[in-house]
Amino acid sequence: MPSATSLRSRTLPERSRAGHIEVLEVMSDLLSGVGEGSPPDAFFSSLCEAICRLASMKRAVLVRYDSARRRVRAVGAHGIELEPFADLFVTIDSVPVARQALVEDRVLEVIGAGDFKVPPSVRELLEDVRIVCTPMAAAGRYVGVVLSERRPDVPDMDEDERHLLWTLGKAIAMASVAREVTAYDEQSRQLQQRIDLAREIHEGVVQRLFGISLALSREELLDADSQRRCAAEVQTALADLRTALGRALRAPTRPTKVTFAEELQRLRALYPGLDIVLRGRSEDVPARLEALAQSVLVEAVRNAHKHARASCVEVSLRCDGGAFVLELRNDGVAARQEGAAAGARRQGGMGLRLATLEAIQRDGMLEYGEAEPGTWQVRLVVPTGQ
Repeated sequence: MPSATSLRSRTLPERSRAGHIEVLEVMSDLLSGVGEGSPPDAFFSSLCEAICRLASMKRAVLVRYDSARRRVRAVGAHGIELEPFADLFVTIDSVPVARQALVEDRVLEVIGAGDFKVPPSVRELLEDVRIVCTPMAAAGRYVGVVLSERRPDVPDMDEDERHLLWTLGKAIAMASVAREVTAYDEQSRQLQQRIDLAREIHEGVVQRLFGISLALSREELLDADSQRRCAAEVQTALADLRTALGRALRAPTRPTKVTFAEELQRLRALYPGLDIVLRGRSEDVPARLEALAQSVLVEAVRNAHKHARASCVEVSLRCDGGAFVLELRNDGVAARQEGAAAGARRQGGMGLRLATLEAIQRDGMLEYGEAEPGTWQVRLVVPTGQ
């Protein structure tokens, strides 16, 4: 791969022609250099290093949306420690230049971070710094940005360097979108498995039980042979149900890299108008149930915010009699029922229904509904095997 010095020494037309080839070489080099056993931030930190090397930057931080953690976070850095940025809670509105760069899809430059909504300690690191913001956008989707510091001893960026940065940002964004498409395909396969399971239960178990109900609904008593046939049909239906529910399916819940406490903190920041109170200890969540518990937590809090005018969500955690219990209660039932038809009851959405399937696969249960007047409850119970 050509050095940054040789790249800068080329004439502008030569650099313009070589820009895309240079980006491909950098990406190929990074993909071959980061393998199994590398640190989690190795790939993105290498991208930051490439940007610094190709565009005469002193240091850089890459910020993107992390679907596993469900938040925007710094995932790579070069020339500066990643730790000060790792736990920042930011959105697209926290850094105005990032929003503008993504909306306009172009490389922008600002002096200092006076209008960044970040802690003072981070803002001080960027005081009077020439910050270059490279958007990572593809197919109309905002993936993230790279914030880099321009070296003071080099001239202002020309259009050729801006285009090189813009191209590299596109390459990173497309790689991220490709990973998301792969994850979407996996989710589609899991959904198809659920549909196949529901169809199998309907065509086998439900139809068999329906035939038994017709036989039992007759006015005359059944003779001994008919009773034996009904008993045999019930046993067959139960065996079919056990087989269907016990079939090994792929894990429906994506692995999570955060703890229950961290996810709770993220939700509090995401819904500042909702008082989320924890009863119990987040350490009581078994490691193998972290993803399921967080999935139920996120769905219940989202529903309380979206479908009700709840002011408080109480989250209760406990281990009770060899079972893990997660309960969430909110005070938005009255708002949920406003405008509903008489006698109609609001049912859980698709998110809670899918979580119910996940709980069943772990020999648990998930129930939701009005617990008492004015209170809506979501309750997860899963045996711990203790």
